[in-house]
Amino acid sequence: MNFGMRPEYQNLLDRVTAMIRDEVMPLEAEYHAEVATGDRWTYTARQTEILESLKTKAKAAGLWNFWLTDSDKGFGLTTVEYAHFAEQMGKTPLGAEVFNCSAPDTGNMEVFERYGTQALKDKWLAPLLEGQIRSAYLMTEPDVASSDATNIRMACVRDGDDYVLNGEKWWASGAGDPRCKVYIVMVKTGGDDLPKHKRQSMIVVDAATPGIDILRPMQVYGHDDAPHGHMHIRFTDVRVPAENLLLGEGRGFEIAQGRLGPGRIHHCMRAIGQAESALELMCRRSLQREAFGKQLAALGANYDIIAECRMEIEMARLLCLKAAWYMDQGDKRAAAPWISQIKVIAPRVALKVIDEAVQMHGGQGISQDTPLALAWTHVRTLRLADGPDAVHRRQVARAELRQYTQEKV
Repeated sequence: MNFGMRPEYQNLLDRVTAMIRDEVMPLEAEYHAEVATGDRWTYTARQTEILESLKTKAKAAGLWNFWLTDSDKGFGLTTVEYAHFAEQMGKTPLGAEVFNCSAPDTGNMEVFERYGTQALKDKWLAPLLEGQIRSAYLMTEPDVASSDATNIRMACVRDGDDYVLNGEKWWASGAGDPRCKVYIVMVKTGGDDLPKHKRQSMIVVDAATPGIDILRPMQVYGHDDAPHGHMHIRFTDVRVPAENLLLGEGRGFEIAQGRLGPGRIHHCMRAIGQAESALELMCRRSLQREAFGKQLAALGANYDIIAECRMEIEMARLLCLKAAWYMDQGDKRAAAPWISQIKVIAPRVALKVIDEAVQMHGGQGISQDTPLALAWTHVRTLRLADGPDAVHRRQVARAELRQYTQEKV
């Protein structure tokens, strides 16, 4: 197993790392402070200036769309190689968007590229690839246990040349962004007489379609994540052209699996990047501050805490790279338990490291004066996004038990 980077891409990674360290991270605090200066659901002139200038510079330097693995539109990176880029981009909340590698856009762009008609690609994929618009992925529903996606109930009924959608979705990440112009929505098209994995479909919906109402932003531990947002949305008799249904009725799960596998890896390696940033802050704080006549590093169990954080980050990174390696072999079934393992482990490790960094900073650690509190809420959410821990542990256990029994487990 090779978890490294081909030499021709190492310089590319070094350039991304330098830009994040020297140009993106220094603007992070100013960018987020702007949210409180006006309408939380629009971008201030200064936010737009910061973000667009960084994106323009990255694009001009050819540092753009790294996520396009296995595609002639990208750099030809393997999933393993992209994981190293994702880690660096995860060190700042602005990182992924600066290089046009943000969730949920990357997953949605993969869906358009793999499953969309040419008309859908021209209308939506092209501006997404250019970073001109944003998108959202709508699956979770408030009235069903959506961790089992066979429960999805949003009605999608054929009526002439249209499908008509009725129902509610929530935790639609990015749907609050004024630049969000398109949704990919998981809907129910088949009756209960069909096999349970043939009842759902995916359809492309223009966010400006009549009948779509954003009810509220969902809060994460009291934060609304403006202007990105995780929105609760109601669809009332929303008419969508029939040609916007992807692949055909009943193929939603096929598309979902093609979308979620890579996305989980992206999330996990970005989480490791967040853990690295938190560990750096922890170490610097422990050497800069004194209490009881000693540096904080020398007090209590702080040496052990720092050591444990370093070791756990290294273990999580290796597991993530191993999952990425399995994905690169092209066998989704073989890769699945490894993806589930890292989906549990990466957020768990990142949360521990961030929490220890908060503790080292004392009261400042839970305030707005460091990025740690915001990082903690984002990573805690990741333990639910793309499947909660319990679902992934179940998949790992089923794969493990399958080695020892021929019975259905």
